[in-house]
Amino acid sequence: MFTLIKDIEIYAPEYRGKKSVLICNDKIVEVSDKKEYNLENLKVIDGNGKKLVPGIIDQHIHITGGGGEGSFKTRVPEVALSSLIKGGVTTVVGLLGTDSTTRCVENLVAKAKGLKEEGINCYCLTGAYAYPTPNITGSIKRDITFINEIIGVKIAYSDHRSSAITVDELAKIVAEARVGGMLSGKAGYVTMHMGDGNSSLKPIYEIMEKYDIPINHFRPTHVGRNERLFKDTMEFNRRGGYIDITAGDEGKFSKVTNLFVRLKEENCNLHKVTLSSDGNGSWSLYDDEGKVVKIGAASCDTVYKQIVDMVKTKVFTFEEALKFGTTNVSKALCIDKNYGKIEEGYYADLLIIDKDYIIDSVIMNGKLMMADKRVLKRGTFEDI
Repeated sequence: MFTLIKDIEIYAPEYRGKKSVLICNDKIVEVSDKKEYNLENLKVIDGNGKKLVPGIIDQHIHITGGGGEGSFKTRVPEVALSSLIKGGVTTVVGLLGTDSTTRCVENLVAKAKGLKEEGINCYCLTGAYAYPTPNITGSIKRDITFINEIIGVKIAYSDHRSSAITVDELAKIVAEARVGGMLSGKAGYVTMHMGDGNSSLKPIYEIMEKYDIPINHFRPTHVGRNERLFKDTMEFNRRGGYIDITAGDEGKFSKVTNLFVRLKEENCNLHKVTLSSDGNGSWSLYDDEGKVVKIGAASCDTVYKQIVDMVKTKVFTFEEALKFGTTNVSKALCIDKNYGKIEEGYYADLLIIDKDYIIDSVIMNGKLMMADKRVLKRGTFEDI
């Protein structure tokens, strides 16, 4: 099956001008100036007046649902594929959060496999906020090594909902993830949910000095929670570490766009800054006694919306802003040889954008999943 998207402005994410893209089954086979192909079963999409960009890679979505911190009624349901499509997400990394009691890693992997069967690229992380780290095979290392979908591990640190792990316990988690990644050819990283606690990133430096573990295996996220943490993560980034900023975060001390302005002004390595949504996870506010006073669920569409906001506020050009949700993430996840670009040999995960930066169509692995702002459901396209 061939699909031709012709006469469209391409952001790969670098701007490549108006060209045509030929897709065969699930991969891009040619990016050129050609407008006509003598091929059987060729589907043609007219891209005139529109832009073509890589699909969003969101490395932090609670695909089995988050929440539960305000009792059972606050549990968030499993993510629906349509929510990911509408957000322009074509590759997702699923993970657990506070609740690894009523949810489990087995359920997470099963949901990841189900999403893959529905047509989206899906990975996941073993672990959760809890320690000892919940897993399937008996160890973090074995999970990463032997379970295809698992590429790293999740832990919470400096947060009142964490298991209050020690520096040495964190070091063991990172060491296992690193070796598991080495054995399986995966990233083998640790997503560190960062809370508002006083520890901030100090334990990372202790571990790096004491155990010689490279900085790229530590991935702090939610780093815009407060001023101290953000300052610490900017220094961490300048030392060579990846930092992940949560788009659309509730209760932040600063708008996400302003955080990126500071990253530019303070000479941070923007190639090692990523955006994620925390989609389908809960956000919560607490009173002085530690009781939940407000709780809600994050949307899965905030990464692309944040990219557009940074363009409209002139913080970045479109091609610069796209990298925070495409190539930067694919490199961080070690999947950049197949995902994150519009290039020959890459999987055809693409978004067609109209003149107002609204997502018009979504292609996942060469299959049209959204067309003319209508999402594919049960074999037919339905209005959003």
